[in-house]
Amino acid sequence: MVKLNKTDGLVIGALREGKELTLQEIADKTGEKPKKVFKSLRKLFENELVDTNARKYKLTGKEPRGKNEKLPE
Repeated sequence: MVKLNKTDGLVIGALREGKELTLQEIADKTGEKPKKVFKSLRKLFENELVDTNARKYKLTGKEPRGKNEKLPE
């Protein structure tokens, strides 16, 4: 079970468009610093919510479970 924070929600929201994005593109869309986005992506990757290919990130389709893991609409 993973607890999502505000940055995690913003990152997931940016990736919900369905297209693969780079770290900088996600940072630009979320308004967060790249370092903060990278930490979020690493956590999401470790919990199999995000996949990466050639430094581009996308959602895996797996939804988080639990009361603290709701995704932004």
